[in-house]
Amino acid sequence: MPASYAYLGPEGTFTEVALRTLPESATRQLVPMVSVPAALDAVRAGEAEAAFVPIENSVEGGITTTIDQLAVGEPLMIYREVLLSITFALLVRPGTKLSDIKTVSAHPAAQPQVRNWMKANLPDVVWESAASNADGARLVQEGRYDAAFAGEFAAARYGLEALETEIHDAENAQTRFVLVGRPARPAAPTGADKTSVVIWQRDDHPGALLELLQEFAVRGVNLMLLQSRPTGEGIGNYCFAIDAEGHISDRRVAEALMGLKRVCPKVRFLGSYPQADVDPKDARAPRAGTSDGEFAAASDWLARCQDGRF
Repeated sequence: MPASYAYLGPEGTFTEVALRTLPESATRQLVPMVSVPAALDAVRAGEAEAAFVPIENSVEGGITTTIDQLAVGEPLMIYREVLLSITFALLVRPGTKLSDIKTVSAHPAAQPQVRNWMKANLPDVVWESAASNADGARLVQEGRYDAAFAGEFAAARYGLEALETEIHDAENAQTRFVLVGRPARPAAPTGADKTSVVIWQRDDHPGALLELLQEFAVRGVNLMLLQSRPTGEGIGNYCFAIDAEGHISDRRVAEALMGLKRVCPKVRFLGSYPQADVDPKDARAPRAGTSDGEFAAASDWLARCQDGRF
Protein backbone atom coordinates (compact mmCIF):
# COMPACT_ATOMS: atom_id res chain seq x y z
CA MET A 1 0.00 0.00 0.00
CA PRO A 2 1.43 3.45 -0.89
CA ALA A 3 2.22 5.97 1.83
CA SER A 4 -0.68 8.31 2.54
CA TYR A 5 -1.20 12.06 2.76
CA ALA A 6 -4.14 13.21 4.88
CA TYR A 7 -5.84 16.44 3.82
CA LEU A 8 -8.80 18.64 4.72
CA GLY A 9 -11.70 16.94 2.97
CA PRO A 10 -14.07 15.79 1.77
CA GLU A 11 -13.13 15.34 -1.89
CA GLY A 12 -13.48 18.51 -3.94
CA THR A 13 -11.82 21.00 -1.58
CA PHE A 14 -9.36 23.68 -2.60
CA THR A 15 -6.97 21.79 -0.33
CA GLU A 16 -7.22 18.71 -2.55
CA VAL A 17 -6.64 20.79 -5.68
CA ALA A 18 -3.53 22.38 -4.14
CA LEU A 19 -2.26 19.01 -2.89
CA ARG A 20 -2.47 17.52 -6.37
CA THR A 21 -0.03 20.16 -7.63
CA LEU A 22 2.74 18.39 -5.66
CA PRO A 23 4.45 15.85 -7.95
CA GLU A 24 4.74 13.32 -5.11
CA SER A 25 0.96 13.30 -4.62
CA ALA A 26 0.71 10.96 -7.62
CA THR A 27 2.52 8.26 -5.64
CA ARG A 28 0.63 8.73 -2.38
CA GLN A 29 -2.78 7.61 -1.21
CA LEU A 30 -4.73 10.84 -0.61
CA VAL A 31 -7.02 10.49 2.41
CA PRO A 32 -9.69 13.16 3.06
CA MET A 33 -10.25 14.05 6.73
CA VAL A 34 -13.15 15.84 8.38
CA SER A 35 -11.05 18.67 9.83
CA VAL A 36 -7.59 20.18 10.07
CA PRO A 37 -7.07 18.71 13.59
CA ALA A 38 -8.04 15.26 12.29
CA ALA A 39 -5.52 15.52 9.44
CA LEU A 40 -2.70 16.59 11.75
CA ASP A 41 -3.59 13.97 14.35
CA ALA A 42 -3.37 11.27 11.67
CA VAL A 43 0.30 12.18 11.29
CA ARG A 44 0.88 12.24 15.03
CA ALA A 45 -0.71 8.80 15.33
CA GLY A 46 1.41 7.38 12.52
CA GLU A 47 -1.65 6.80 10.33
CA ALA A 48 -0.39 9.16 7.59
CA GLU A 49 3.03 10.12 6.34
CA ALA A 50 2.04 13.80 6.13
CA ALA A 51 -0.92 16.16 6.30
CA PHE A 52 -1.75 18.90 3.82
CA VAL A 53 -3.73 21.80 5.31
CA PRO A 54 -4.47 25.51 4.73
CA ILE A 55 -2.53 27.90 6.96
CA GLU A 56 -3.01 31.43 5.58
CA ASN A 57 -5.09 33.39 3.11
CA SER A 58 -4.37 36.77 1.60
CA VAL A 59 -7.68 38.26 2.76
CA GLU A 60 -7.88 37.32 6.45
CA GLY A 61 -4.32 36.27 7.25
CA GLY A 62 -3.40 33.21 9.27
CA ILE A 63 -5.92 30.37 9.59
CA THR A 64 -6.19 30.07 13.33
CA THR A 65 -7.26 26.43 13.56
CA THR A 66 -4.11 25.28 11.79
CA ILE A 67 -1.79 27.63 13.70
CA ASP A 68 -3.28 26.61 17.04
CA GLN A 69 -3.00 22.91 16.26
CA LEU A 70 0.66 23.25 15.26
CA ALA A 71 1.41 25.23 18.42
CA VAL A 72 0.27 22.48 20.79
CA GLY A 73 0.47 18.72 21.04
CA GLU A 74 3.22 16.47 19.74
CA PRO A 75 5.55 18.57 17.55
CA LEU A 76 5.13 18.54 13.79
CA MET A 77 7.17 20.21 11.06
CA ILE A 78 6.34 22.03 7.81
CA TYR A 79 8.18 20.69 4.74
CA ARG A 80 6.54 22.41 1.78
CA GLU A 81 4.13 25.21 0.98
CA VAL A 82 1.80 25.72 -1.97
CA LEU A 83 0.01 28.90 -3.04
CA LEU A 84 -3.34 28.57 -4.81
CA SER A 85 -5.38 31.37 -6.37
CA ILE A 86 -8.91 31.24 -4.99
CA THR A 87 -12.18 32.15 -6.67
CA PHE A 88 -15.58 30.80 -5.67
CA ALA A 89 -18.63 29.49 -7.43
CA LEU A 90 -22.14 29.47 -5.97
CA LEU A 91 -23.19 25.82 -6.16
CA VAL A 92 -26.86 24.81 -6.05
CA ARG A 93 -29.05 21.81 -6.75
CA PRO A 94 -30.21 21.73 -10.40
CA GLY A 95 -33.11 24.09 -11.04
CA THR A 96 -32.41 26.40 -8.09
CA LYS A 97 -32.66 30.14 -8.88
CA LEU A 98 -30.95 32.96 -7.01
CA SER A 99 -34.31 34.01 -5.55
CA ASP A 100 -34.80 30.50 -4.08
CA ILE A 101 -31.72 30.71 -1.88
CA LYS A 102 -32.39 31.26 1.84
CA THR A 103 -29.32 29.57 3.32
CA VAL A 104 -25.73 29.29 2.11
CA SER A 105 -22.81 27.30 3.50
CA ALA A 106 -19.01 27.27 3.27
CA HIS A 107 -15.91 27.17 5.43
CA PRO A 108 -15.67 30.24 7.75
CA ALA A 109 -12.49 31.38 5.96
CA ALA A 110 -14.55 31.83 2.78
CA GLN A 111 -16.96 34.33 4.28
CA PRO A 112 -14.64 37.37 4.25
CA GLN A 113 -13.78 36.59 0.64
CA VAL A 114 -17.41 36.74 -0.59
CA ARG A 115 -19.00 39.08 1.95
CA ASN A 116 -19.49 42.03 -0.39
CA TRP A 117 -20.82 39.80 -3.17
CA MET A 118 -23.38 38.36 -0.74
CA LYS A 119 -24.38 41.82 0.42
CA ALA A 120 -25.05 42.85 -3.15
CA ASN A 121 -26.69 39.64 -4.40
CA LEU A 122 -27.97 37.69 -1.38
CA PRO A 123 -28.51 40.32 1.32
CA ASP A 124 -31.05 38.35 3.39
CA VAL A 125 -29.50 34.88 3.12
CA VAL A 126 -28.41 33.10 6.30
CA TRP A 127 -24.76 31.97 6.43
CA GLU A 128 -24.12 28.48 7.86
CA SER A 129 -20.51 27.42 8.47
CA ALA A 130 -19.22 24.06 7.25
CA ALA A 131 -16.08 22.09 8.04
CA SER A 132 -14.81 22.85 4.52
CA ASN A 133 -16.13 24.38 1.31
CA ALA A 134 -16.59 20.93 -0.20
CA ASP A 135 -18.45 19.82 2.90
CA GLY A 136 -20.79 22.77 2.36
CA ALA A 137 -21.40 21.46 -1.17
CA ARG A 138 -22.12 18.01 0.23
CA LEU A 139 -24.66 19.50 2.63
CA VAL A 140 -26.37 21.25 -0.29
CA GLN A 141 -26.50 17.93 -2.13
CA GLU A 142 -28.19 16.41 0.93
CA GLY A 143 -30.76 19.23 1.03
CA ARG A 144 -29.51 20.75 4.27
CA TYR A 145 -28.79 24.15 2.70
CA ASP A 146 -29.77 25.88 -0.52
CA ALA A 147 -26.34 26.87 -1.82
CA ALA A 148 -22.63 26.65 -1.07
CA PHE A 149 -19.56 28.69 -1.93
CA ALA A 150 -16.91 26.27 -3.21
CA GLY A 151 -14.63 25.68 -6.15
CA GLU A 152 -16.48 25.28 -9.44
CA PHE A 153 -14.69 21.94 -9.83
CA ALA A 154 -16.71 20.56 -6.87
CA ALA A 155 -20.04 20.87 -8.73
CA ALA A 156 -19.73 17.63 -10.70
CA ARG A 157 -18.50 15.71 -7.65
CA TYR A 158 -21.68 16.55 -5.71
CA GLY A 159 -24.23 16.64 -8.51
CA LEU A 160 -24.65 20.42 -8.29
CA GLU A 161 -24.70 23.31 -10.73
CA ALA A 162 -22.62 26.49 -10.64
CA LEU A 163 -25.25 29.24 -10.54
CA GLU A 164 -22.57 31.96 -10.42
CA THR A 165 -18.80 31.74 -10.96
CA GLU A 166 -15.71 33.91 -10.48
CA ILE A 167 -16.96 35.20 -7.11
CA HIS A 168 -14.39 37.07 -5.02
CA ASP A 169 -14.29 40.36 -3.18
CA ALA A 170 -10.51 40.70 -3.46
CA GLU A 171 -8.65 40.41 -6.75
CA ASN A 172 -5.82 37.88 -6.83
CA ALA A 173 -6.87 36.23 -3.56
CA GLN A 174 -4.64 33.32 -2.60
CA THR A 175 -4.55 30.65 0.07
CA ARG A 176 -1.32 29.15 1.37
CA PHE A 177 -1.23 25.44 2.16
CA VAL A 178 1.50 23.48 3.95
CA LEU A 179 2.67 19.89 3.92
CA VAL A 180 3.26 18.83 7.53
CA GLY A 181 5.08 15.74 8.79
CA ARG A 182 6.91 14.42 11.79
CA PRO A 183 10.08 16.31 12.82
CA ALA A 184 13.28 15.55 10.93
CA ARG A 185 16.29 17.41 9.59
CA PRO A 186 15.10 20.32 7.41
CA ALA A 187 15.88 20.16 3.71
CA ALA A 188 18.99 22.01 2.56
CA PRO A 189 18.54 25.75 2.02
CA THR A 190 17.61 26.91 -1.47
CA GLY A 191 18.38 30.60 -1.05
CA ALA A 192 14.66 31.47 -1.04
CA ASP A 193 13.36 29.91 2.15
CA LYS A 194 10.98 30.57 5.00
CA THR A 195 11.29 29.61 8.67
CA SER A 196 8.20 29.23 10.88
CA VAL A 197 8.14 29.32 14.67
CA VAL A 198 5.73 29.89 17.54
CA ILE A 199 7.10 31.84 20.51
CA TRP A 200 5.77 32.52 23.99
CA GLN A 201 6.69 35.69 25.90
CA ARG A 202 7.92 35.28 29.48
CA ASP A 203 5.62 37.94 30.91
CA ASP A 204 3.47 40.85 29.82
CA HIS A 205 5.26 44.19 30.20
CA PRO A 206 5.72 47.37 28.13
CA GLY A 207 7.87 46.61 25.12
CA ALA A 208 7.70 42.81 25.58
CA LEU A 209 6.79 42.12 21.96
CA LEU A 210 9.29 44.70 20.72
CA GLU A 211 12.05 42.87 22.60
CA LEU A 212 11.18 39.64 20.81
CA LEU A 213 10.98 41.26 17.39
CA GLN A 214 14.33 42.97 17.88
CA GLU A 215 15.97 39.54 17.86
CA PHE A 216 15.04 39.42 14.18
CA ALA A 217 15.46 43.10 13.36
CA VAL A 218 19.05 43.53 14.61
CA ARG A 219 20.12 40.55 12.48
CA GLY A 220 18.37 41.76 9.33
CA VAL A 221 15.75 39.01 9.26
CA ASN A 222 12.53 40.03 7.50
CA LEU A 223 9.23 38.84 8.99
CA MET A 224 6.57 37.60 6.57
CA LEU A 225 3.82 36.80 9.07
CA LEU A 226 3.19 37.77 12.70
CA GLN A 227 -0.01 36.65 14.38
CA SER A 228 -0.91 36.61 18.06
CA ARG A 229 -2.85 33.66 19.46
CA PRO A 230 -4.27 33.24 22.99
CA THR A 231 -2.53 30.60 25.07
CA GLY A 232 -5.70 29.64 26.94
CA GLU A 233 -4.10 30.67 30.22
CA GLY A 234 -6.15 33.82 30.75
CA ILE A 235 -6.86 37.20 29.16
CA GLY A 236 -3.69 38.90 27.97
CA ASN A 237 -1.64 35.71 27.61
CA TYR A 238 -0.55 35.25 24.02
CA CYS A 239 1.89 33.34 21.90
CA PHE A 240 3.02 34.55 18.48
CA ALA A 241 3.17 32.65 15.20
CA ILE A 242 5.98 33.99 13.01
CA ASP A 243 7.16 33.32 9.47
CA ALA A 244 10.65 34.70 8.90
CA GLU A 245 12.55 35.02 5.64
CA GLY A 246 15.50 32.65 5.52
CA HIS A 247 16.57 29.15 6.61
CA ILE A 248 17.55 27.91 10.05
CA SER A 249 21.00 27.16 8.65
CA ASP A 250 21.46 30.85 7.75
CA ARG A 251 23.57 32.45 10.48
CA ARG A 252 21.27 35.45 10.82
CA VAL A 253 18.20 33.23 11.31
CA ALA A 254 19.99 30.78 13.60
CA GLU A 255 21.24 33.56 15.86
CA ALA A 256 17.79 35.16 15.97
CA LEU A 257 16.29 31.85 17.09
CA MET A 258 19.00 31.40 19.70
CA GLY A 259 18.26 34.89 20.98
CA LEU A 260 14.57 34.03 21.28
CA LYS A 261 15.37 30.78 23.07
CA ARG A 262 17.35 32.73 25.66
CA VAL A 263 14.51 35.13 26.50
CA CYS A 264 11.35 33.09 25.81
CA PRO A 265 10.02 30.33 28.07
CA LYS A 266 9.08 28.33 24.97
CA VAL A 267 9.98 28.39 21.29
CA ARG A 268 8.48 25.84 18.91
CA PHE A 269 10.33 25.41 15.61
CA LEU A 270 7.86 24.56 12.82
CA GLY A 271 10.33 24.15 9.98
CA SER A 272 12.44 25.79 7.28
CA TYR A 273 11.21 25.19 3.73
CA PRO A 274 11.28 26.76 0.24
CA GLN A 275 9.09 29.78 -0.47
CA ALA A 276 6.48 28.81 -3.02
CA ASP A 277 6.43 32.14 -4.84
CA VAL A 278 10.15 32.97 -5.10
CA ASP A 279 12.66 31.39 -7.46
CA PRO A 280 16.03 31.12 -5.68
CA LYS A 281 17.76 32.92 -8.56
CA ASP A 282 15.41 35.88 -8.01
CA ALA A 283 15.74 35.95 -4.20
CA ARG A 284 16.97 39.21 -2.77
CA ALA A 285 20.39 39.21 -1.16
CA PRO A 286 20.72 39.58 2.62
CA ARG A 287 21.06 43.12 3.89
CA ALA A 288 24.61 44.40 4.26
CA GLY A 289 26.19 42.94 7.38
CA THR A 290 23.84 39.94 7.67
CA SER A 291 25.23 37.37 5.22
CA ASP A 292 26.78 34.14 6.47
CA GLY A 293 30.18 35.35 5.29
CA GLU A 294 29.89 38.56 7.32
CA PHE A 295 28.76 36.65 10.42
CA ALA A 296 31.76 34.31 9.99
CA ALA A 297 34.14 37.24 9.56
CA ALA A 298 32.81 38.89 12.71
CA SER A 299 33.19 35.62 14.63
CA ASP A 300 36.76 35.26 13.39
CA TRP A 301 37.54 38.85 14.39
CA LEU A 302 36.21 38.19 17.91
CA ALA A 303 38.31 35.03 18.22
CA ARG A 304 41.42 36.96 17.19
CA CYS A 305 40.63 39.66 19.76
CA GLN A 306 40.24 37.02 22.46
CA ASP A 307 43.60 35.50 21.46
CA GLY A 308 45.36 38.85 21.38
CA ARG A 309 45.86 38.64 17.63
CA PHE A 310 44.12 41.86 16.67
